[in-house]
Amino acid sequence: MITPTPQPPYFAVIFTSKRTEGDHGYSEMAERMEALAKQQPGFLGIESARDAELGITVSYFKDEASIRAWKQNVDHAEAQRLGRERWYAAYDVRVTKVERAYSFEKK
Repeated sequence: MITPTPQPPYFAVIFTSKRTEGDHGYSEMAERMEALAKQQPGFLGIESARDAELGITVSYFKDEASIRAWKQNVDHAEAQRLGRERWYAAYDVRVTKVERAYSFEKK
């Protein structure tokens, strides 16, 4: 699903990852983190896609303060630790300000 977002500016956190073999509790934690993120002040939405080799998740936030608060959330910090230990062979995190956005939808 494409996340509806407000008029820019707003921020996006782009998380690109390569997974390790096996689930090892990843799916359950991913669901918990999405539910928790939705409760965070300033969270606007999330989009995610994954194939066998690469995953990309984009989380949208109202401002940088909201992103910092999410990064410092205790449960999210634990998921990050477990991600480095169990679930990810590699990842990149990119934080960007969305200055312009437009869309198309065939009716």
